[in-house]
Amino acid sequence: MGNVHVIDHPLIQHKITYIRDKNTGTKEFRELVDEVATLMAFEITRDMPLKEIEVETPVSKATSKVLAGKKIGIVPILRAGIGMVDGILKLIPAAKVGHVGLYRDPETLKPVEYYLKLPSDVQERFFIVVDPMLATGGTAVEAIHSLKKRGAKQIKLMCLIAAPEGVEVIQEAHPDVDIYVAGVDEKLDEKGYIVPGLGDAGDRLFGTK
Repeated sequence: MGNVHVIDHPLIQHKITYIRDKNTGTKEFRELVDEVATLMAFEITRDMPLKEIEVETPVSKATSKVLAGKKIGIVPILRAGIGMVDGILKLIPAAKVGHVGLYRDPETLKPVEYYLKLPSDVQERFFIVVDPMLATGGTAVEAIHSLKKRGAKQIKLMCLIAAPEGVEVIQEAHPDVDIYVAGVDEKLDEKGYIVPGLGDAGDRLFGTK
């Protein structure tokens, strides 16, 4: 089954506390999400392969390492996922960014894809799917499925906060996808909100209701 990695670095945990706080305004919330995304990207790229090359330092020749293998693609789930993209790009500026948009069908309550735009070289990229919240897991399952249908082979999911129910849904539907979160919360409430969570991430990022 897909592994769950809880990134408990003190700086991330400190910032998540203020992201949760209902008194944190839109500007500060946006900045904190951006900062946590950068810190989490550091961890999610830990196992990227390296190769050795030779460079000339001001003193002598040196054998040193650079990234090898797959290029990176970042795919935010619209709309809240957009708030995490810039933070990752600060660390990996060469990454390409795709987008996936899904809405919940009011009759079936299942996610329906309404927008998808990916880099042309899907099969050659390692994708990071990003969304601040992993609640029921339905949207993330469908987003990952959309990437796989287009040929994506290596995918990781990165969220700030997850509910145990959402984690289980991803593990069952996509056992090959590792999940990276800053915290796994208590449960979902009857409306599908994560408890204690942080409210509606999209509304808090963009100042909407």
